[in-house]
Amino acid sequence: MRSRRLLFAIVSAVLGAALVVFLVRLGKVDIHATLRQIRQSNRSILVELVLLNGILVWISTVKWRAIDALLRRPTDAAPSGISSFFVTSMGMALGLLLPVQLGMTISRTLGTHLYGRALKRGTGGTLLEQSFDLLIVLFLGTASLAVWFFGGHGFAWLVSATAVTALAAAAVEPWIRFMHWLFEASHDLAERSKTGTSRFSGKPPVARLLRAFADLRRSRLVSASLARRLVLLSAARFCVLVLMADRTAAAIRVPISLWRMGAAMPFATLANVVAITPGGIGVNELTSVAALHLFQVPLGIASEWAIANRLLVTGACFAVVLCAFLLLSGERGAGALTRISVTKRAGRGWTSC
Repeated sequence: MRSRRLLFAIVSAVLGAALVVFLVRLGKVDIHATLRQIRQSNRSILVELVLLNGILVWISTVKWRAIDALLRRPTDAAPSGISSFFVTSMGMALGLLLPVQLGMTISRTLGTHLYGRALKRGTGGTLLEQSFDLLIVLFLGTASLAVWFFGGHGFAWLVSATAVTALAAAAVEPWIRFMHWLFEASHDLAERSKTGTSRFSGKPPVARLLRAFADLRRSRLVSASLARRLVLLSAARFCVLVLMADRTAAAIRVPISLWRMGAAMPFATLANVVAITPGGIGVNELTSVAALHLFQVPLGIASEWAIANRLLVTGACFAVVLCAFLLLSGERGAGALTRISVTKRAGRGWTSC
């Protein structure tokens, strides 16, 4: 089993490298010139990129904590905001080294190990949180396809993107009502299976599954207000991703308009969901270049940006990890000093007695 995993990892890494080489040749990218442009980038743009990456991590942290608050039991400990921020930043960094789907899940599952119910809160919470990101890019992808099909431009894409985002938020209410109807129907079937009046009678595994599904009707997770909040946060996260792409383009001074970045971004995000290469390397870049080319961006310019974007975002991501680690160290150091101070005060009080 280990040898198979190792072989898969090697094949995945080789495939990613091969796709990058193919992209460089396809776009006729001068790697040395691109690296020189990165080194000569305006430092303020690089700082903005790190700050935007920090905002991206913060939004993902807020979404996960909102879900985690409902998944944990009253007896489970809750990680602090800084701890959650650090775990999320580590997840994004791991997502640059592992298949994207695994990075955040592994980080949060390990990060909640000491707090209780790590699998449900870390893995389940992350999958639920990221499902809203997938939902919003599916809606925005339809807007991009419509604009491309009808030959629209920036204003058309902005109007379409705003409309489908509002539609996604509005669709939450009827969807939650439908889910409640499903839960109630499952509950009725589970009860009838006990009395032998259901076709599932005599099939314990199916009956247990129905009861487990029906129990969700009492879960606070099935809430229209929570779902709407998560949809809007995912939309905000998408906007930050587009702004980051715009900043990397500005860093190497390539002329790609902001709306074209936004129109292409859903396809790159969807490609990451199915990518099997480490960090989606190669797959993400090729998809981004193909999507940008659909919106009249020359292959050479799109390819150069894709390579630079990978390098700059990776650097910004690890810079945020470092900042999060320093914040976490400061929080724990302050906590340790507080405990020592309390212990000393208690000792002095005992002595005086």
